[in-house]
Amino acid sequence: MPHKGVLLLSGGFDSPVAGDLMARQGLDLVAAHFSLEPITDEAAAIKARTLCGILGIPSLYVVRVGTAFAEVAQAAKRRFYFVLTKRLMVRLADALADRERADVLVTGENLGQVSSQTLASLRAIDAVARRPVLRPLIGFDKQEVVDRAREIGTYEVSKGPEICDLLGPSRPSTHARMDQILGEEVKLDPERLVAMCLHGVEEEKFIGHGPARSSSSDLRGDS
Repeated sequence: MPHKGVLLLSGGFDSPVAGDLMARQGLDLVAAHFSLEPITDEAAAIKARTLCGILGIPSLYVVRVGTAFAEVAQAAKRRFYFVLTKRLMVRLADALADRERADVLVTGENLGQVSSQTLASLRAIDAVARRPVLRPLIGFDKQEVVDRAREIGTYEVSKGPEICDLLGPSRPSTHARMDQILGEEVKLDPERLVAMCLHGVEEEKFIGHGPARSSSSDLRGDS
C-alpha cells in the first residue's frame, strides 16, 4: 500500500467516504478542495474543513478555481467542460502531491453516475495524471455511499445544499474522444491555469478542532 495520497475532497457524500475507505487501508491522506470562488462563496470550502476534522485528515489545500473554470467555459466548447475541468483538477492535485511527496490521488467518482464519470471520460481524465488515481467507490451505488456516510459521521455535513457548477453545459458530452479533448485543451494553456490557481495557495493544518494556516506554503514554484 502506498504511504500517502491526495484526496480530492468536495462537500458531497462521495469523496469523504472514498477517503475513509482508503484511510482504513493504511493510506495517509492530505486533502485538496477545489472551490469555485469567486463565482460562489466559501460555503463548500467550509464544509471541506469540517469534513477534514471528522475524517482526521491533518492538512487541507483550498484551491480557488472559479476564474480558471470560467476561462474553460468561455474558451472551449461547452459540452466538454466537465472533462476539461476534471483534467485541470487532476493536474492541480498532482502538483500538490509533488509538494507532499504523495504516491497516489484519491477521488470519489462512481462509474457512469454523471457525464464526467463514464468510462470514456474517466480514461480522458486519467490520461493527464502522473500518479495512479484510486477510485474506491467505482462500483458503489448512491445508497451504499449514503449508508457509509452515516456510519462514518459525514452524512450531516454532506447532506447540506451542494453548490452545482453553474458554468457547466445542460447537455455535456459523455463519450468524448481524446482527439476532441486535446483539440479543445490547446485553447486553454493548462500549465498557465495550474500556475494561476496555485498562486498563493496555503496549506491549512488542523490542530485540535480548528485549522492553522502554514506560513510557507506558496505553491507558485510547484508544477
